[in-house]
Amino acid sequence: MKRFYHGKEHKNIKNAMISFVAFFVIVMLFCAGIDGASEKAKREERNSLEEAVWRSITQYYAIEGRYPESLEVLKEQYGLQYDTDTFFVDYQVFGANLIPDVTVLEWSGG
Repeated sequence: MKRFYHGKEHKNIKNAMISFVAFFVIVMLFCAGIDGASEKAKREERNSLEEAVWRSITQYYAIEGRYPESLEVLKEQYGLQYDTDTFFVDYQVFGANLIPDVTVLEWSGG
């Protein structure tokens, strides 16, 4: 019965495989783009938090004439807010008239 067979089934399988591979590649590129955009947004959020901390420190110093003794002071008196589940702010004080050391880190699970 293969007398009238022209290989269409083979071509259909080949076309289906090519379509599947193309679809898979497009999905992977899309996922990579989403991941890259997410990482960029996290970097920008971290930079924004770092700038907010430094603005608060500068404002406190301009008003009080000394640097804040803790990050909690900036939160309570200057309204500094951030997502503590996503970011950790290391605030080290060396003295009232010495600029504090501030490091903003992203939690690895965040």
